[in-house]
Amino acid sequence: MSNPDAGAVPVLNVANVLTVVRIVLVPFFVWFLLADAGNGGVFRWLAVVTFAVAIYTDKLDGDIARSRGLITNFGKIADPIADKLLIGSALILLSALGELQWWITIVILVREFGITLLRFAVIRYGVMPASRGGKLKTVVQTLAIFLYLLVPALGSWAQLPALVVMMAALAITVVTGIDYVVQAVRLRRSARNSAR
Repeated sequence: MSNPDAGAVPVLNVANVLTVVRIVLVPFFVWFLLADAGNGGVFRWLAVVTFAVAIYTDKLDGDIARSRGLITNFGKIADPIADKLLIGSALILLSALGELQWWITIVILVREFGITLLRFAVIRYGVMPASRGGKLKTVVQTLAIFLYLLVPALGSWAQLPALVVMMAALAITVVTGIDYVVQAVRLRRSARNSAR
C-alpha cells in the first residue's frame, strides 16, 4: 500500500502513540533492572518482559505505519529516539552492573547519539529515515541486550553467545554510522545544488 504525503498524515495516530508508549516504558525498565541489581530474580524478569514489550512496540508501530500509510516526520524522528533511549539505558545499566564492558557501551552510544544529532543538523535539508542497515543494527543490538539480560537466569554459559552477538552488533553499529554520515553529506550537497 502506498503511503500518502507525510505532511497529510495526522501526527496523533496509532503508530506514533506506540512510539510514545515505548518511551514511557523506559523508566519502568530502568527501575526493574536497578531493583534487581544483577541478582536474576523477579525484578530481572520484569525488566526482561518490559524490554521485550518495548521492542515489540518498535516492530508493531513500524508495521502499522507502513501498512496504513501513517508515516510522519514526527515518527521518523521519534522512533529512532525511542530506540536509542531504550537501548542506551540498557547498555549503561548493564555496564554499571558490571555485566558489559564500558568501552562497548561508549562506542555504541557515541555512534547512536552522534547520528541523532546529525539527523537534527541536516533536517532543514530533509529527513534521513532509518536505513535497512540501521534496522538490522537495531535488531542485532536488541538481541544482544536481550541475551545479556537473560545471563543471570540462564547461567554463565550464556555469556559467550551474548558477547558474540554484541560484537556483531558493535561492528554493524560502526559501519552503519559511517553510512549515515555519507548520507548526510549527500543530502546536504543535493539540497544546496537544488537551491542554486
